[in-house]
Amino acid sequence: MLRLAEKIQAAPLGKTHLFSVGQAGFIVKSAAGELLAIDLYLSDCVERIEGDQGFRRLLPKLLLAEELVYDAVICTHPHLDHFDIDTVPNLLGNGRTRLFCSVDCEKLVKQTQMEYYNSQITYVKPGDQTSVGSFGINFVDCDHGEGAPDAVGVLVNVDGKKIYETGDTCLRLDRVISLPRDLDVLIGPINGAYGNMNEADLPQLAELLKPKTTIPCHYGMFASHHGDVGKFYDIMNGMKLPCTLLRQGAGITL
Repeated sequence: MLRLAEKIQAAPLGKTHLFSVGQAGFIVKSAAGELLAIDLYLSDCVERIEGDQGFRRLLPKLLLAEELVYDAVICTHPHLDHFDIDTVPNLLGNGRTRLFCSVDCEKLVKQTQMEYYNSQITYVKPGDQTSVGSFGINFVDCDHGEGAPDAVGVLVNVDGKKIYETGDTCLRLDRVISLPRDLDVLIGPINGAYGNMNEADLPQLAELLKPKTTIPCHYGMFASHHGDVGKFYDIMNGMKLPCTLLRQGAGITL
């Protein structure tokens, strides 16, 4: 069985690929072979900081920081399962990878002594947009509560495809009018804890945005985070909405 890094490297050029790394982590490979990563959690730093009671890693480590070179890395907010303090500094060590992180991640950048990489780091807020190679990236509103008031969602435009990763957020129907449409993929949390959407909320958002498929995330990594993917699947089927359940390390071609 191929390791995840080998699987990503072997994914054929000329097509767009999306891979799940577990928790809220995803990697997009463009048709030209460029790599964009969102919210990779590759270490055990949450358990080390928060303790093993409810925060022990329950999904295996499938990828090492040094196995792939990314064109862009995004951290949507400073919670450690999204800004992995044991991983992010190593991702920038090649001198070329660009990091885009919410403005409230600056404290973690300083804590991890990453100022050396300041030329590679951009702090972002909703409404900001940028491009890296084939990737057009828009940062959009999300609502992760008082614990991460500056968190962002991410809309990735690549190879004519639109991938919307909501970031950690509750369901805000009052903001739906400002969210992207004509989506190929909608990705959102279903754990219903720490201010996130639950298994019934994400289907509501999918019904309104009408993506070609919806991928749930933020379940299975920590016992304390909850998330019932079977319940989500049943609700989506009942509403006749398309969804894709990606096991950790699996990918789809868009």
